[in-house]
Amino acid sequence: MELTSHHAVGMAVAMLAVFGIGIYSGRKVRTAVDFSVSGRRAGSFLVMGTILGTLVGGASTIGTAQLAFLYGFSAWWFTLGGGIGCLIIAIFLVKPMRETHFETIPRFISSSYGTTAGVMAALFVSLGMFINIVPQVFSSVALLSSMFAVDVRLAALLTVFLAVLYVVFGGAWGTGLMGVTKIMLTCLCMIAAGTVALFLAGGPDSFTAHFPPFPWFSLFGRGLNTDLAAAFSLMVGVLSSQIYFQGVFCSRDLKAARGGALLSAVLAPAIGLGGILVGLFMRMHYPDINPAQALPLFVINYLPAWFAGIVLATLLLAAIGTGAGLTLGVSTMLNRDIYLRLRPNADDRQVLKVFRVLIVLVMAVALAVVLVVDGNVLILSWSYLSLGLRGATICFPLLAVIFFKGKISPIAGTLAVIAGPLIVISGTIVNLGLNPLYPGLGASLLILFADYFRNKNSGKNYAQKE
Repeated sequence: MELTSHHAVGMAVAMLAVFGIGIYSGRKVRTAVDFSVSGRRAGSFLVMGTILGTLVGGASTIGTAQLAFLYGFSAWWFTLGGGIGCLIIAIFLVKPMRETHFETIPRFISSSYGTTAGVMAALFVSLGMFINIVPQVFSSVALLSSMFAVDVRLAALLTVFLAVLYVVFGGAWGTGLMGVTKIMLTCLCMIAAGTVALFLAGGPDSFTAHFPPFPWFSLFGRGLNTDLAAAFSLMVGVLSSQIYFQGVFCSRDLKAARGGALLSAVLAPAIGLGGILVGLFMRMHYPDINPAQALPLFVINYLPAWFAGIVLATLLLAAIGTGAGLTLGVSTMLNRDIYLRLRPNADDRQVLKVFRVLIVLVMAVALAVVLVVDGNVLILSWSYLSLGLRGATICFPLLAVIFFKGKISPIAGTLAVIAGPLIVISGTIVNLGLNPLYPGLGASLLILFADYFRNKNSGKNYAQKE
């Protein structure tokens, strides 16, 4: 089925609504603090929009349907694990993080471990987040190629342009406000698509009659090691990502921060379930298609044209919004943790300008990577690597700062920040049989625990202020 004028109208309505809000949000940006953390005036829905607007993107929609097409319910771990991570943030981490005056996780890290630890954390986490920008562009390219007969390079260029437009004017205000709109649309679209797929398939019994229980209906259908690592990488990755805590830093108070994180924990798994049902339906009826196109082709062929247009625009915005949110997180860390250390006397106008320049540069590099990398990639594999790298860098050092402040020496904290990601990178290159996230986290934890017990016996305290 080809796109019609009704598809175009639905797409235009959704795109204009979201980008109109983005342009409006630019009017709220007066200072660099407005750009990076919304002036710390965000309510629960804006916090949720910042978190889910980044967490739920091409990997959670197109990528989840792609993986479900190949393996079934093990594709749920991306959104299910992300929801669990948001729940942990709401229960345990919102209060200590919200009560700080920092704008980045590396600043929080350096408050206990020193400048070197903060800078290295910023570099490794920025690398991890950048790795996750690339699959968002791939998701958008898969969607655009399903909708139009466009060249891959043109589709990638259009994606990057829209991602820059998404965030460069409004910063965190834009990411949050557009994120709320995008997430409401995404929830509606993915739940509706999953419901239609379930109805057209003939109900749950039709799925169970067509597919064997394993691997299709197991959360560990790709193997216990692979899927457990996927779940774990999602949880620790969410607990270690700048942009998700940036939503907390944006909040006007503790109640708003916790409410936004709890909303995120509930909505993320529901969105993933819709993608799984679509992926299974398309595997039943179109087993020979490109798995990455399972969701776009379902939308084009089985939903009413006007609504399909809205869904297609929403899927495009999901990928673009996640890429934009990750880019905002990277630019915030590079600005606050690298540039301002080199130029501590830079005025607010200069800082705001650097924010926007960094956003353009990061997206330009992502475009270059997409153009030289083979497009036949498993979208979620890049996302899992990204989250694992971030988790190995930040997870345990951050938890140690929160719960054992002053009990870990700066040297040990710095070593933990560096050792974890280096092991993940090395393990990925040599292709360990074991997921490299495990030894990376293990090394970080071992360093911190050894230092904690050594200091406990000697009575040393390393509490400091940056």
